[in-house]
Amino acid sequence: MTGVPEWKPAIRVQPEPFDAAAEARRMTEGRKDLGALVSFVGLCRDEGGTLEALELEHYPGMAEEAIGAIAREAAERWPVAAITIIHRYGRIAPGEPIVVVLAASAHREAAFEAASFLMDFLKTRAPFWKKEHRRDAGPGDWVAAKASDDAAAGRWRPARGAK
Repeated sequence: MTGVPEWKPAIRVQPEPFDAAAEARRMTEGRKDLGALVSFVGLCRDEGGTLEALELEHYPGMAEEAIGAIAREAAERWPVAAITIIHRYGRIAPGEPIVVVLAASAHREAAFEAASFLMDFLKTRAPFWKKEHRRDAGPGDWVAAKASDDAAAGRWRPARGAK
């Protein structure tokens, strides 16, 4: 593939919490070619005080492959030097981290764009299913896909006729 760097993105799907700062240090340690590191940490939101926990399910192997494909696409679009994506599964309480995306590049614009692209496509293409567990012990609902997430990802599609 043209434009794809020799490195591989670091991708993990795990139930344990992660340390985003430690991951950023690991990615940048000893690197003198980097001029920018953009990080995004997604947290479990409380939904107005009604949420006890969010339960995320995935298909092992399938989730990692889908995330890898998204990361490779970002590396084809922007001159990124490193990507790390860690996505949790299992039961996650409000305020706990769910996902971290790190994109490093020689220049800030590429790092910002790649990180934004990665999150937009993680929301729409990564095979995770979310179920809400409510504080009132009422029946939890599976979280439906949002049109706003699809619209956000739509901005990255090439114009008609573009390759």
